[in-house]
Amino acid sequence: MAFWVEQAGWFSSIQDLGRTGYEHLGLPAGGVMDPFACRVANRLVGNEDSAAVLEFSGAGPLLWADAPALLALCGGGFTLYVDGMEMPLWTAVRVRGGQRVECRPSPAGFWGVLAISGGWDVPPVLGSRSTFLKAGVGGFQGRLLHSGDWLFSVREGWVPEERAGAMLPASLRPEYSLEALIRVVLGPQRAWFGEDGERQFLSATFQVGVQSDRLGYRLTGASVTRRSGEILSEGMPRGAVQVPPDGNPIVMMADHPTTGGYPKIAGVICADWGRVAQLRPGEGRVRFEAVTVDQAHQIYRELMARLNAIEQENLSFWMRG
Repeated sequence: MAFWVEQAGWFSSIQDLGRTGYEHLGLPAGGVMDPFACRVANRLVGNEDSAAVLEFSGAGPLLWADAPALLALCGGGFTLYVDGMEMPLWTAVRVRGGQRVECRPSPAGFWGVLAISGGWDVPPVLGSRSTFLKAGVGGFQGRLLHSGDWLFSVREGWVPEERAGAMLPASLRPEYSLEALIRVVLGPQRAWFGEDGERQFLSATFQVGVQSDRLGYRLTGASVTRRSGEILSEGMPRGAVQVPPDGNPIVMMADHPTTGGYPKIAGVICADWGRVAQLRPGEGRVRFEAVTVDQAHQIYRELMARLNAIEQENLSFWMRG
């Protein structure tokens, strides 16, 4: 099956869970801004978690289907319409050839991901189909989508009809809002901030700045006291919270630089990467809560356990059908 792109939307690109093993060469893992939404969308339509999805923000795409397919829209900031009729989110929706698929903006969240049965078909680069725009690597010709592009499925003609209607229960979906409490593990340069800096970081409400993007979310509205100077550049993981000399933290996102020389006061736990990403630049507000490494591991296990609910919740539905 194929889809013609009538309107590309804003910042629409092909992404997956990212490419690993190349950060020592300066190539970040990249991938989707909301990994949980990606995993859910793919499972709903019968794909592997790592299948490529269409990610977008701000204004969603308008597509035309030329054959039947299963689609699932997850994440935040958008509502799915098929031929003008609103469809449920976090649900596998069947579309027919000739139907119009539109992702319209909605208030809660910022990044939407659209999965198709079989996964979107673009050539893998270094083991991933993700787009890294800074290098023009991966995805659809290394760039954002344009109007007039054609998108295809890896598994042409594969439509697992029995999965139509599969959904993630509402109680297990992330809550996206304009304000979020995000959990972090403190460190590794805690000595640069002292008790005053840590207290400021954990008590303040920060605004997500308008200059935020896939590289990093810049936080404003409060500052964190730190020692003057810089550290020697070292490896930079996703979720790291750097504090430059002006005291305004920066949260490293999917396309973050692989090294950096600003001290890091904390790291966002991976279970909360998507919740940070879904805060709208210029509108979102964030507070931080410290947890231990063991707690971070347990929170992640609980998040991944929600994925099993997709099969468990729908098994009885399929059997009844």
